[in-house]
Amino acid sequence: MNKKKTIEDLLNDPKMSDRLKERLYSKKGLLGKESPFSEILQQMVNTMLEGEIESFLLEERASGHVNKRNGRTPKRVVSDAGFLDISTPRDRNGDFEPELVGKRERELSSGLDDQILALYAQGNSVEDVRRLLEEIYGVSISAGRISQITDKVLPEIQEWRTRSLQSFYPIVYLDAIHFKVRQEGKYISSAFYTVYSVDWEGNRDVLGLYINSGGEGAKKWGLVMEDLKSRGVADILVVCTDDLQGFSEQIQEVFPASVVQKCIVHQMRNSLKYVDEADKKALIKDLRQVYTSTTEEGAKTALSAFEATWGKKYKYIVRQWRDNWTELMAFLDFPVGMRKMIYTTNPVEALHRIMRKLIKSKAAWASETALLKQLYLSISRNEKSWKKNARGWTSIQREIMELYPDRVPQKN
Repeated sequence: MNKKKTIEDLLNDPKMSDRLKERLYSKKGLLGKESPFSEILQQMVNTMLEGEIESFLLEERASGHVNKRNGRTPKRVVSDAGFLDISTPRDRNGDFEPELVGKRERELSSGLDDQILALYAQGNSVEDVRRLLEEIYGVSISAGRISQITDKVLPEIQEWRTRSLQSFYPIVYLDAIHFKVRQEGKYISSAFYTVYSVDWEGNRDVLGLYINSGGEGAKKWGLVMEDLKSRGVADILVVCTDDLQGFSEQIQEVFPASVVQKCIVHQMRNSLKYVDEADKKALIKDLRQVYTSTTEEGAKTALSAFEATWGKKYKYIVRQWRDNWTELMAFLDFPVGMRKMIYTTNPVEALHRIMRKLIKSKAAWASETALLKQLYLSISRNEKSWKKNARGWTSIQREIMELYPDRVPQKN
């Protein structure tokens, strides 16, 4: 009978040494598909399991219990070095519980689930994740198993989406990003609603993520407002939005004291839609005088001057600004340091750019659940890029307290 090789035998084997050298010089590294290191690791695991049961049986005898070995159970487990074929020792009484790889475990503390979630969060499809695991680690895992692992995040998402919120937020940004999602055999556009905030301490956070099939709509945003209220939000000082029709009414139906600030950037885009190329540079310069004014009186004067110059040719621009004047110029009633933060929805659009960048390789999703999982993982694993404190917030706090003393949180 041939003696079973020990770890020392493997390491001292000239053939193994040659294979390890070849692997290293190939620049493939020790881990991965067909790596000789997996054989060493496999032997090490089996040796450690043998050591565990020997220690267990010694303790059993010291305690006066009668117990002996009772063979081994073969099992294949996943590790960073690939699949390992191990033999878990058994005891006659069935009391032995191995620590290194438990009886029902199929993974050698490789953190493989976390690696799968990390790859998925980077925008890789389930099939991409499966292929990358095969190429990098030599591990073959079915698409179904990968989906099961990513599904583990769903309870976490549900808890996050229903968590209690603060009662007062100085600034909340509302905006939507659109994706293609498969439904009933065809791909349709789904609006992904993002609620991004700055709280009383100046901390930025995403309060909620909502998906609605069939595009964006004011009434659907009204349901989002109701959800925020049900989770504890009692008051929002400023709500920053784009120019979606009916949006303001939906917001103020739920939060009547909130000031709605329409995005100046969106308004500029709408104003420039039908402007001749030859006029754009001068027209933009004149229109900029409106929203860079320090007072509402100055802004009105600038708009009148704009009308005198451009009103005959571009009546629709003047009409747009006058029709939306109150909500476009709302930022002028707030502290100077706060104005740049609220006259545009750029902060939430910056968050959306991060999301798009992380999932740029995907054209469409198999389901809304798949989309939600991927977006949640993307933003939760990249918080450093968007969860930053607002600059100069202490001085803004003081001014808000002076302007709205009855609305700010009172410390006990």
